[in-house]
Parts: sequence; C-alpha cells; structure tokens
Amino acid sequence: MNTRAAWLLAGFYLCAEAALALSSAQRVHHLWPIGIALAAAAAAAVALLKVRPDPLPAFTTTALVVSLPASTALTLFNLPVPPVSVAQMWVFGTCTVTATFMCVRGRTGAAWVGLLSMIAVAMMWAGITGQGVFHGVSVSVINLGPLAMSTFFAYTLRPAARTIFQLREESTRQAGSAAAAAAALDERRAQTQRLDQMVRPILETIAGPAPLDTDLRNDCRLVEAHLRDTLRAPILATEPVTTAAHAARRRGVEVVMVDDHGLDRLPVTARHRILSTIAAELDTTGAGSVHIRILPPNRSISATIVINDPTSGIRRVELDRTAAPLSSEMAYAVGVQDEP
Repeated sequence: MNTRAAWLLAGFYLCAEAALALSSAQRVHHLWPIGIALAAAAAAAVALLKVRPDPLPAFTTTALVVSLPASTALTLFNLPVPPVSVAQMWVFGTCTVTATFMCVRGRTGAAWVGLLSMIAVAMMWAGITGQGVFHGVSVSVINLGPLAMSTFFAYTLRPAARTIFQLREESTRQAGSAAAAAAALDERRAQTQRLDQMVRPILETIAGPAPLDTDLRNDCRLVEAHLRDTLRAPILATEPVTTAAHAARRRGVEVVMVDDHGLDRLPVTARHRILSTIAAELDTTGAGSVHIRILPPNRSISATIVINDPTSGIRRVELDRTAAPLSSEMAYAVGVQDEP
C-alpha cells in the first residue's frame, strides 16, 4: 500500500472529505471540531499507508480504534438539531473508510470494535438531542455493509496474498542462491584455468625424460609459493602484489604473506593504495625476507610489512586505513604486538 498511486488516491480522498465537511458546515456550533476530525482522518490514512509491519502494530491499531468514536462525537455534537443536510454526517464515511482499510491491514476485529463504537456514539447523540436512539441507529448502521464486505475479502484474499508474497520471496531467494552458485562455479573455473596455465607446463616437463635442472626447481618453488599465497592471503594474491612478490622471490627474497581479512570491506581506492605500497616495498627489497600481514578488521592499522635486509637490518612499516605509512620507530612502538 505504500506506493505513489496509493498516496495520490489518499490525497484525493482527503481533499474530497475536506471539501464535503467545509461546504456542509452551515449552522454548526464551531469550526474547530471539524478541523480536528479531518486531521484525525488524515492521520489515520497516513498510518494505514505508512506504518509497518503487517498486521498493524497494537499501538497504531488502538489509536485508529479510538479515533473513530472520537471523530464521530466531535462532529455530531457540533451539529444543529436537526441537521441541515445528510452531508453534515460526513464523519460516518471517513470512519467507515478507516475501518475497511484496517481489515485490509489485518485488524478486522479492531475495525468492528471501532465502527460499532461509532454507532454507539451516534445512538448517544440522537438520544441526548431528543431525536431518539433508533434514529442514531438508522443513520449509521448502513455503514456496516462496506465493513462486512471488507471483512469477507480480508478473510479470503489476505491468505492468498500472503501465499503470493511468500512464493515471491522464495523465488527471489532461489534466484539469489542460483546466482551465487553460478558465480562460485565461474570463479572455480577461472581458478582452475589459471592453475592449469601455471602448473601444466611444469608437470609436463617433470613427466618428460629431461632431467630436472636448477631453473625448473626454482620455477616449482615459485609456483608453490604463489599457490600458498592464494590460500593464506587471497587479497594479496592479486596484482600488483603478485608480480612484485614473484620478482622478489626470483631475486632470492623470502616472502611470507598472511591475510586476516582487514581489507575486505575497505573502499576500492584505499585497498589499491595499500596493495601498491606493499608492491613498492617488495620491489625495493633485494635480499633477506619480507613478512606481510593484513590485520583483522576494525584495527587502526590495516597492514604491517617487516623487511629483514642483511645489509640495512630490520625495518617495519605499518599502513593505516588510508594507506599512509607510519615511521619505522613509531610503527614498532605502536604495533609490536601485532608483528606477524
């Protein structure tokens, strides 16, 4: 019900009720009760369209039920006796509309309580003003017809509508599951293809009659290291880190990478800056070892890089969430417990 068309229809309805109420306000005692009753009708329409979930919450339902006899009393006790025209009893129509849509929103019992209380107020007004209690019944009881029809439709159409919505949600879930499964299958195929391109030449060479030389052993070591990276540090097994790590290992640098998934939810630009900084550190390392760790999420420091160079000694670099590096001394003082 919370659609543009429903809001437009509610707006036209409220404008029509306001025009009817004001145009039939001849010889009424005051105008302010009419304004309050119209405001109550507008608030009820907004609640019926906007409030979630379905059925309506208890507080909203209670407010709607109370508004029906209250609006009726404000309007009827403000009228001359006898009323100038039937149009002056416009409040019966607004209360009936509110009650029928309460049935649509799953509060059928409360709708009947509200409309019966409206009829009770009409009987009280007619009795107090000397018109007779049965006159109050005769002018208001006709509104039970629309409520009876809405009750019938509520008990027949709401279960069908609920089933339709459940089927739609189930269809959406199945489509999402199918899409996720297809994406996982595509990723598995892509990984298999990359693995085939990487490993097949080496396996064919190993299976051949040629002896294993030093270059082939080095290639096997590089492939094994890359496969280990894809398992232990998937976020780092991407460019530009992959190329930089491969080149560093060819130079004899020991590269160890660990991913605790701290970059998974970072913006793409920040993640790219951090990976570029890691690749730059690998490119500048000519010997020794490099330990790279991506820290867990929600840390002030996103990544640590420890370079153990035989000539320059140990150097530690820490990168924050914006990829800004801290100085080596400061980084060591702050993050010594997070050292990989």
